Amino acid sequence: MYRFLLSIFISSLLFLAACNSPFTNKNKGYSSITFPDKTYQVFSQENYPYTFEFPTYGKIDNNVNYFGTSKKTDSWINIHFPTMGATLYISYSKMKTNQLDTLIRDAYTFANNHNSRASFIDDSLFSNEQGVEGVFFHIGGEVATSYQFFLTDTTTHFFRGALYIDTTPNEDSLAPVNAFLYQDLKHLVNTFRWK
Repeated sequence: MYRFLLSIFISSLLFLAACNSPFTNKNKGYSSITFPDKTYQVFSQENYPYTFEFPTYGKIDNNVNYFGTSKKTDSWINIHFPTMGATLYISYSKMKTNQLDTLIRDAYTFANNHNSRASFIDDSLFSNEQGVEGVFFHIGGEVATSYQFFLTDTTTHFFRGALYIDTTPNEDSLAPVNAFLYQDLKHLVNTFRWK
């Protein structure tokens, strides 16, 4: 009988303690995002075999390390978008003889690495007014990267980019940021040229 009364007393205390927590209203949507105005600047630095326009709200980082190896002398860069928590990772390869097929296969492999989580992967060929050719990948679903691309002159240069947002993938909540940055990626590849 003593144990029964003790358990009722403890249950009552827990019930009363739980009822005193304040109620917090939860939003039924995602937070509103204010995007900056679209203005662009030119990236054209010495010792880099390419030039392009990128947004003024993007910050260039040329101190790139890949598995502990500095890639600054290999013309690799990252473009950080701090207000959106996004980074465009860019790698560059000066091609050796008969290396184009391997680099293209690697680019497709990187995009297809998201197959297990992707709802679709669209690839589209393009060329810009400067004669640069490439493939643009749009990857849908709960994936770490929605956009990847590569650009080449098919003989000497190979340039690859992948956009990552530093958060848990959620296609719905990231859709406005992805759509906003997609326009910037398209502007980058359309203004891209080899030096």
